[in-house]
Amino acid sequence: MIELSSLYMFIAASFLLCLAPGPDNIYVLTQGMTKSKKAAIITTLGLTTGLIIHTSAAAFGISVIFQTSEVAFNIVKYVGAGYLLYIAYQAFKYRNEPLDLSVQNSSSELKKLYIKGFIMNILNPKVSIFFLAFLPQFVTPANGNIPLQMITLGFVFMLMTIVVFSSIGVAGNMLSSKLLEKPSIVKYMNILTSFVLVSLGLKLALSSR
Repeated sequence: MIELSSLYMFIAASFLLCLAPGPDNIYVLTQGMTKSKKAAIITTLGLTTGLIIHTSAAAFGISVIFQTSEVAFNIVKYVGAGYLLYIAYQAFKYRNEPLDLSVQNSSSELKKLYIKGFIMNILNPKVSIFFLAFLPQFVTPANGNIPLQMITLGFVFMLMTIVVFSSIGVAGNMLSSKLLEKPSIVKYMNILTSFVLVSLGLKLALSSR
């Protein structure tokens, strides 16, 4: 249903967008650096699952609410910013704890990371607006069933996100694996994670539609 030429352009554009430094891939990078490769990948999956919500919202027009209602936009925005500041506090609070990969890779800890990634993504209304603006550029109205075309494009974008973000997280872990053996470095990396999250929270809180 989607023109092949449009699909190829969409894949290229999606790859570049995923690769460009942004709140989500920076967060995945810090997870890879301060925790483990598996933690980075699970965080990526959580963030990507959130894209299902945004894709559906864009496909069925729900994102228009965020574009037209400043109150709705601000409510979701401030809740999302508050959540980022909360997990930043958690990272700073436990900055002196030694790195224990057996704990970091436990099923309960990975589940928490997945949920964090999911909540971070769905509480960013700018993602819904971005999808509403981005996906239709590659839709062919003449082929009919526009919502299905947008959902298909959203699925492709999710696959690109998984590949690129996971690679970023794994690369970050490989670069920092030796440094993490030093307890003092682990402390400063946790502080760095906290700083990144605070920055992202403030950026979201101060953003406009």
